[in-house]
Amino acid sequence: MSPNVKAAVNTAATAVTGANVSSGSATTTSANALVFGAALFYDYGSSGSGFTQRSSIASNVSEDKVVSAAGAYSATFVNNSQSRIVQMGTFRGGSSSPPPPPGGSLSIAPRTSVLTPTLDQQFGVTGGSGGVVWAVDGISGGNGTTGTITAGGLYTPPSQTGTHTVTATSQGQTANATVYVTTYAGTFTHHNDNARTGQNASEVVLTPDTVAAASFGKVASFNLDGNTHASPLYVLGVNIPGVGLRNVVYVATEHNSVYAFDADGLSATPLWHVSFINPAAGVTTVPSSETGECCDIAPEIGITGTPVIDAATGTLYVVAKTKEVSGQTTTYRQRLHALDITTGAEKFGGPVVIQASVAGTGGGAQGGAVPFNALRENQRPALLLNNGVVYIGFGSHGDVQPYHGWVLGYNASTLQQTMAVNLSPDAEGAGIWQANGGPAADAAGNIYVVTGNGTFDTGNTNRKNYGDSIVKISPSGGILDFFTPHDQGSINANNFDLGAAGAMLLPDQSGTHPHLVVSAGKDNTVYLVDRESMGGYNAANDNQIVQSLVDIFPFGSPEPGNYSAPVYFNGTVYFGPIRDNIQAFRITAAGLLPTSPTSVTNAIFNYPGATLAISANGTSSGILWAIQRNGDCGVLLTCGSAAPGVLKAYDATNLAVQLYSSDQAAGGRDTFDYATKFSVPLVANGKVFVASMSKLTVYGLLP
Repeated sequence: MSPNVKAAVNTAATAVTGANVSSGSATTTSANALVFGAALFYDYGSSGSGFTQRSSIASNVSEDKVVSAAGAYSATFVNNSQSRIVQMGTFRGGSSSPPPPPGGSLSIAPRTSVLTPTLDQQFGVTGGSGGVVWAVDGISGGNGTTGTITAGGLYTPPSQTGTHTVTATSQGQTANATVYVTTYAGTFTHHNDNARTGQNASEVVLTPDTVAAASFGKVASFNLDGNTHASPLYVLGVNIPGVGLRNVVYVATEHNSVYAFDADGLSATPLWHVSFINPAAGVTTVPSSETGECCDIAPEIGITGTPVIDAATGTLYVVAKTKEVSGQTTTYRQRLHALDITTGAEKFGGPVVIQASVAGTGGGAQGGAVPFNALRENQRPALLLNNGVVYIGFGSHGDVQPYHGWVLGYNASTLQQTMAVNLSPDAEGAGIWQANGGPAADAAGNIYVVTGNGTFDTGNTNRKNYGDSIVKISPSGGILDFFTPHDQGSINANNFDLGAAGAMLLPDQSGTHPHLVVSAGKDNTVYLVDRESMGGYNAANDNQIVQSLVDIFPFGSPEPGNYSAPVYFNGTVYFGPIRDNIQAFRITAAGLLPTSPTSVTNAIFNYPGATLAISANGTSSGILWAIQRNGDCGVLLTCGSAAPGVLKAYDATNLAVQLYSSDQAAGGRDTFDYATKFSVPLVANGKVFVASMSKLTVYGLLP
């Protein structure tokens, strides 16, 4: 008897003659009851109307039906008018669903798995009975193309990108899991490439179809020892001694630490961690108050600029700032470290103390030379690695003099200095801020930076000072070209730093200006400049450049504009201006930006605007990722009036379509802590990494 049919609760029987007679009635007590009848005929017969005949052996006939409601029912039969005996019974109904199989329904875990070729996945099942047979894409045990799976459920992925179905079968039951295999090599520099486009175009897992609160969310988090303004970096398949191959995410903090974490959460503790302070020996981070400025970076200053990784040599380059006290002597230093990405050990005889001096009479000059001031200079821009040279940019802490905009180059193999450029040697300022965005580089190795407030030489001869300018620098340190807005004097006077957000080099465009650089800062205006002929300075207007969108970002207080580096995807430039929507500008066939945005988010992003990243699979499945900072409480680790930051995802083709927000899930499932001003989301191999004030939070497909 089926487990869904309970014990009989009523019966009836009679001995009758006639062609169409019944057993007499019996009453059911529940819906879905089974009415079963049996008849013994003198000759032969068949089941009555509405019944299913189950047997007819000689003069024996049985029948049944399931009734939908409780009530009185009879078994009926048809025969040749001979005498018969008819009996029936009713059986209490259970669920209308099919009975569960022995051992329960079969299920598989995890249901979703994202793997790189060096990672295996152990699958398991619950329910069912008997042994389990495993298959991949319908092939028992799988193969080299689909990946293989053992009799114990251990799946080994193939070397190629793809999506596969793992199936477990037991006693006729099946359960499926989806496996994504992804092979993105890594993000080695801020905003992904030296053009600073901010796009990972090799993301095959996270798409507008898979990123939603029901299927995507927080999957791991790691504690950090301090504030994190630097953005995370990622390397696929790092061979960690004593551990083996791991995908690794690297994070640097203002407490002068560098962490290497297992990007897939296989270890809750760091794979390695190095610190550049030694309080017992008098070596600490720099208290922000000692720079003369309180709140740009607080309460301590250590590592601010995003490091850069040389994947070919397995080296991570990072600049750390320290205060060093020996007896009554206090010294401030900045050092370039070259770390082995497998262990964190110093390489190439490092670290080296950063020092520089150029001829000049500007702020801090001594004897006709301007020295690098390790206390005043703020290593806020991300590092750039190009053609074997590490380039490092500097601004200041709160415009406290004396400071200058410096670009220094160091040989990546020897750590010897190769060039030193000061962009205000006979004046002051021209700091390189760029909201942690790094110097950009073109195919010829030329370097592009955007400076902030400071002196600009309006004369056309012997120009040396480049405040509020987009500057093109040769690999050897020569100034090749520049653009300075016609109203630079007003920009400088109002503290509307042109270089608040840095420059992005666009992929080659159609039209008469194929090589373009785009930038927007605090002065509300977007500038589109031809990299081959940047236009210099025109005191009357800016008509010499390709395009300017004047006052397009008017909001924000006390200073408006754009503080966040733009990103690019599939012919569209995206900005996250302060106290405004994120805005997309699709480049026209003429190689220009439209005068109003193509699409915008519904959400408004307050100070300092949105920090942005793009993921896509080639030119499809584009997602714009953004971090929203809620409440400006300086950069303290706790703040009563601030709210947690929010990670948001938008369809890159239409920013009105929000795919995900980390504050959507119930119970704070996906919440991270306070967002920092500069750190951008990092997307790699099906995961999104967000570095914040005290944690590294990892988002991905839910298992």
